[in-house]
Amino acid sequence: MATDVGLFGLGLIGTAIATRLLAAGYAVRGHDPQPARCTELQGLGGTAPGAEAIWAAPFVFAAVFDTDQLENLIEAAPQGAATRLICVSTCDPARMPDLAVRAAQKGVELIEAPISGTSADLAEGKVVFFVAGDPASAEVIAPLLAVLSRRQFHVGAVGNGNRAKLAINLVLGLNRAALAEGLVFAHRLGLDPAVFLDLARNSAAASAVMEGKGGRMVARNFAPLGRIAQSAKDFTLIRDAAANQGQGLPFAETYLAMMQDALDHGEGDLDNSAVLLPIERAQAPN
Repeated sequence: MATDVGLFGLGLIGTAIATRLLAAGYAVRGHDPQPARCTELQGLGGTAPGAEAIWAAPFVFAAVFDTDQLENLIEAAPQGAATRLICVSTCDPARMPDLAVRAAQKGVELIEAPISGTSADLAEGKVVFFVAGDPASAEVIAPLLAVLSRRQFHVGAVGNGNRAKLAINLVLGLNRAALAEGLVFAHRLGLDPAVFLDLARNSAAASAVMEGKGGRMVARNFAPLGRIAQSAKDFTLIRDAAANQGQGLPFAETYLAMMQDALDHGEGDLDNSAVLLPIERAQAPN
């Protein structure tokens, strides 16, 4: 396994990837449109040589915001790049096969590896990857992903990685929303939220979300580990993918309405546990 790794996108996820790889002895060269993030990478021990130089690495991670940014990244790749592009972002699964073909025309092999877990989970090596693409290539990158994760699953052809990720995110997001609504409800009834959270953790309703997000909701600590804006983007993909199959998702529609309320109130950069805020603002029907 080569020790030279490229990285496009130095936000929460990209920075966590860089931190773990640097600690494991990899040489990380990264790029981000925001110069301050490149400076931060250099402070961690990585380099920021410019976008085109990133493609010289045999393995390149894409930690971009959405499918459009991934497409732009592939379009900007130099001809004959001869690298494997590992996309860890949540993207539109319907567009991924075509992007894989377009990447191959540049000499780039696109491999899906969306992440299940927060940036904090990633920094601790606790995430799960849903890998999609050529099985032999999945084997090649497995040691690299093992540095970043507790487990990785190969789920088939390109497109299936994000299909799995969207379905998982649907369950996860609705769990967050249910916890937030339960905390708001308990508080309105006069219960102390911290006491209620402890009761819930020891009840039949207990969930991993309570461990990961419950304390943040009670403390109203919304420093981002995964942003509202990202959750809104993901749930829009979820809704649209379901609609293409003729499937309605009534709970997802309600969640999206809460996300839109948060965006309208300027809360897009808060942690997705801040779904608590639009629920608090919700009014009972007359």
